[in-house]
Amino acid sequence: MKKLMMATTAMTLIAGGAFAQDVKIGVILGFTGPLESITPAMAAGAELAMAEVTESGLLLDGATVEAIRADSTCIDAGAATAAAERLITSDGVTALMGADCSGVTSAILQNAARPNGIVMISPSATSPGLSTVEDDGLFFRTAPSDARQGVIITNILQDRGFDTVAVTYTNNDYGKGLADAFQAEFEAAGGTVTISAAHEDGKADYSAEVGALASAGGDVLVVAGYVDQGGSGVIRAALDTGAFDTFYLPDGMVGSVLNDRFGSELDGTFGAYPGTDSPGAALFVEMAEAAGFDGTGAFAPESYDAAALIMLAMAKAGSADSADFKDHVMDVANEPGELIYPGELAKALELIAAGENINYEGASAVELIGPGESAGNYQEIEFVDGSYSTIGYR
Repeated sequence: MKKLMMATTAMTLIAGGAFAQDVKIGVILGFTGPLESITPAMAAGAELAMAEVTESGLLLDGATVEAIRADSTCIDAGAATAAAERLITSDGVTALMGADCSGVTSAILQNAARPNGIVMISPSATSPGLSTVEDDGLFFRTAPSDARQGVIITNILQDRGFDTVAVTYTNNDYGKGLADAFQAEFEAAGGTVTISAAHEDGKADYSAEVGALASAGGDVLVVAGYVDQGGSGVIRAALDTGAFDTFYLPDGMVGSVLNDRFGSELDGTFGAYPGTDSPGAALFVEMAEAAGFDGTGAFAPESYDAAALIMLAMAKAGSADSADFKDHVMDVANEPGELIYPGELAKALELIAAGENINYEGASAVELIGPGESAGNYQEIEFVDGSYSTIGYR
C-alpha cells in the first residue's frame, strides 16, 4: 500500500510539472584581463534578468535559471575556448551570454559553440568581421558593429571641429576592426588620419608608441584600446610627455576607473559607448541600483538584454535547446508585438504563453538587424572636473 501511494504521488508531481527543467546559461566574460573593471556590472546585469525570470516561475513550466560564470580573459583565445567547452560539456549550459571581446568571441563561436550547436548572444563584441562570420544561425549580439561606431566617432569629432587625428589601437580583432572602420569613415567625410598605429597590451612603457604618434601629429588622439590595459598606458605616456592632452575614447576605453586613475588630467577628453535615453534604460538603472550595481556601466544594459533574449526565445520555442530556440531570437527582439521593458519579463512570458507577439525593447532599445546585431545607439560622454558624464545620445 505504501509503495502504491509513493508511486501515485510521484506520478502526480510529474504531471503537475514539479520536475520542471532547470536551465543553465553560461556567463562568459573577461573577469580577468583588460576589461576586468567593467565586467562585474555586465555579469550582474545578465544575472539580474535570470533572477527575474526564475522568480516569475513562468519559463518552461517553472524552470529555475542558473547562471554559471567562466572567464574569457578577453584576450586569450585558447583559454576562452577551454572555458566555454567546460561550460557546455561539463556544466551543461544550453546557451552562452557572451563573450565580451571580439577575438575570444570569434574563437568560442567557431571552436565551442558551433560544434556543439549552442546559441551565443554577446553584449559587447563589436568587430565588423562578426557581421559576416559563419555561425549556423547561433550567434547574435546586443552590441552594435564597429562599422556603426566608426560613423559615430566621425560625427562627434566633426561636430567639435576636429579634422586631423592620430589613432592608436590595441593589436587584435577589436582594435584593428574599429581603427579601420573609423579611418574609412573619417577620411570619406574629409578628415585626415595622420597615423593609425597598433599598440600591444601588457607593456610597462608606451613612450616609444607615443613618440611615433606625436611625430605624426593630430589635434586629438583616438585611443581604440582597453581601459585596464594598453589604452590607459598610452594615455599616461601621452600626458606625461605632453604629446597629447585631448583624447577620444571609444567603448573599450570607457569605465569609471578612469576617474580614479586620471581625474582632472582628462578634462576636455570625450568619447562614446553604447547607450540610450529610452524608457527602458532609466528603468534598468533603477533596478541595478536596487540590486547593488551600476546600471550605467558600459555594456551592463546590453548584458541584461542578451540574457533576456535568450530566455524569451526559449519560451517562444517551448524549449531550452539551442536547436529549437535559435530561430526565435529575432522574433522576440523585433516588431510586431507589445513593447517589453526591464522588469517586465514576467509579462513577456505571459504574453508568449498566450500566443501573443512581443517586441523586446529592453534596457538598450533593442532592435536586431541583418545577421542579428544591434542597430546601434550611443551615449556621448565628456570629462569635466575630474570625472565623465553623459552629455547626449546618438
